[in-house]
Parts: sequence; structure tokens; C-alpha cells
Amino acid sequence: MEHVLTLVAPRGGLSAAMLHTARDALAALGAAAGTPDWLSPEEAADLPFEGLAPEQADAAARAALTGQAVDIVALAAQGRRKRLLIADMDSTIVTTETLDELAGQAGIKDRIAAITKRAMNGELDFEGALRERVGMLAGLSSEALQRTWEETALMPGARELVATMRANGARCALVSGGFTFFTGRVADLVGFHEHHSNTLIEADGRLTGRVAEPILGRNAKLANLKRIAAAEGIGLDATLAVGDGANDLDMIQAAGLGVAFRAKPVVAAAARARVDHGDLRALLFAQGYRAAEISDG
Repeated sequence: MEHVLTLVAPRGGLSAAMLHTARDALAALGAAAGTPDWLSPEEAADLPFEGLAPEQADAAARAALTGQAVDIVALAAQGRRKRLLIADMDSTIVTTETLDELAGQAGIKDRIAAITKRAMNGELDFEGALRERVGMLAGLSSEALQRTWEETALMPGARELVATMRANGARCALVSGGFTFFTGRVADLVGFHEHHSNTLIEADGRLTGRVAEPILGRNAKLANLKRIAAAEGIGLDATLAVGDGANDLDMIQAAGLGVAFRAKPVVAAAARARVDHGDLRALLFAQGYRAAEISDG
């Protein structure tokens, strides 16, 4: 069939009843739905359909399954597997905001986290907010960077997402408004081909409170998506972008599959697809990968 509706739940949380409910919701709008295809038992399944736009199918299934811990992505069946992954780092590939955690080393995490929250929800100019927060760290020992890194954890599914897409020929890039100290280490640990981010300026073993210009922000993330896609010789329809903050929104909206991952409200509301409950493996299921095809990295 022309389209596919993918349902993903935390492991063990997807039931046949949920699939029947989604199928009935599509049928009520006049769609023809095929037989569900389990990608991972009780975790992910495809529901092929036709006669309805993906956006309509997505909305209908979400409404029918309101209150259920299930993520829903509707796509064209052709071209589901993407050839370029562009991923944000903080609160996407890693579980924390590394700048907030770095601020914790200076005893001002709450102050900086409050600014981060507003910036990530689009209430503040990203570049200005970054300069302000970095400025508050002036004088902090550079050793705090390593201590912060040692406390940083990967988001569940991060390794599997990158390893599986790499194994199937995709280019994988980490593009972050965070800092090279962290993106370089995350890229090496997870397996990204490349990473792009901002650089903290240090002198005499301490942070100066300044960040190198130009700052990699919202526009630069979109520019990197377009640049890397062009270098790979692919159209934007063959790309996947994932992030959680307002500075990710332009690249999310431009990508063939743009995913708001456990995102801030402004991002979740504007993104074409979102993952609120599952881990990063949900992005593989949305592309039609089966559990047996997923690499553990």
C-alpha cells in the first residue's frame, strides 16, 4: 500500500488492541488498511494504508489512542529508509543538557538551566542566550569539563540508531548548539561520522566566559543539513533530522523525516513527527527496520 502508519511503544507496551483501534480510526475516515506487520513483538508494528494523507492518518490514530503510551508516525511507504541522519546532542543523543551540568560544577545550575529552558522553547534568541550562559561560567576550571563528561549518559537507543543506519549506508552527523569538548567524545563513542558544534574559549586552565564565533545555532543546523545532503548527493527527502529544542526546528521541518524527540512544547507542536514515549530505536522502526536488523553498536 502507498502509506504506512508505524506504532511504537516502550518494550512490551504495544498490544494488538491498539493496532485494531488505530485501524478502525483510519477506516472511519474512509482509508483502506492492510494487515498489521510486527517489527518487534509488543513494541513496534506497521499498519499499511491508502486513501488518506499521512497527516490525517497520524492525527486520527493519535486521537483514537489518546492517553496511551504509544508513538505514531505516518509516512509514504516508498523511501522510508533515510541516507543521512542529522542529530542534536543535548537531551537527544545524551540524556542531559551538558551546559546545565557544567554549570552545576560552578554551583549555578538552576540559574543557567532556567535560561536553557526558555531558549529551547523558543522564548529567547539562542545565540544571545548561549553567550549569556557561557559568560556566567567565566573562571571555572577547565577540569570541570572532564568531570561533566564523566557524568554524561547516552540516551537509550543512541548507539543502535547510529550503528544501524551506518550499517545500511547512511551518513551520520552530530550537529549541536553545545560544545566540541562533548560532541567529539559523543561522536567517537556512538559512531557518528562527523560532529559540528561550538567551542568554549579557555586560557590558563580556565574558561574565559566566551564562546568562539560564529555560534552554531538554528540557522547553522539547517545549513549543515543542506550542506551534508548535497555532499552526499541526496535530496532532503532522503534525510532524517532529530532534536528537542527550538534551535532544531528548522532542520526538523526541512528533513524528509523530521522528528521531535521528547521535545519542548513549541517543537512538538510544529514537527511533522514526534517521539514522546519510546527511545531512539523508534526512529529505526519508523524507517521500517525490524528488531532483527538493529545493530547494538
